[in-house]
Amino acid sequence: MPAAYIIADVAVTDEQKMAEYRQWSSRAIADHGAEILVRGGAPAALEGDWAPTRIVVLKFAAGRAAALAFYDSQTYAQARRVREGAGRMRMIVVDGPE
Repeated sequence: MPAAYIIADVAVTDEQKMAEYRQWSSRAIADHGAEILVRGGAPAALEGDWAPTRIVVLKFAAGRAAALAFYDSQTYAQARRVREGAGRMRMIVVDGPE
């Protein structure tokens, strides 16, 4: 079974709210066995006009169903509620290699 990855492009406008979001999202990540591959960093565009300020990449070795279970969980739903008004989130799920 291929692993699945959640990739998020985050622009933070309220660091205090986003810090609380990270606490909740970290719980959901741990609860669903995800591996954090990238969280933050200093992204630099190599091609095109994409200019993210913060990137998060989570690996779900158990596949897409596990990634969607994380996203649909009560813990992550609470994280999303806390994050409201804290910035802009663009998030995708994609299948990839194990």
